[in-house]
Amino acid sequence: MTTNPTDPPPPELTLRVDARDGATLVVCEGWLTADFAPKFKTEIKSLIPGAKRIVLDLTPVTLMDSWGIGALVGVYVSARTAGCEIRVAGMSKHVRELLKLTHLLSVLGDTSPAPTKLP
Repeated sequence: MTTNPTDPPPPELTLRVDARDGATLVVCEGWLTADFAPKFKTEIKSLIPGAKRIVLDLTPVTLMDSWGIGALVGVYVSARTAGCEIRVAGMSKHVRELLKLTHLLSVLGDTSPAPTKLP
């Protein structure tokens, strides 16, 4: 991602994980863009072997680009291959529109409203 030297740096992507009983809730906050997609993929893929179900709360994601979409597809494919269910929840209008345009909303599901805790 090219930026103007006077532009402030993009917000970091933080991932808060709450895992129990084979289900994992991951609250993603910040930008899911080219700058942070590799971190997202690495951290989510590391959760897959120990989880039966992963719910990604995207409510606090303020910006997503094609790299972010690619990262979502990558973790979805990895999860599915490993027999792990992955879903998204609680999206901003921007993220919801991107996922609709790419037909990923129907693939990843929408468990909105975002869960505040695991069942």
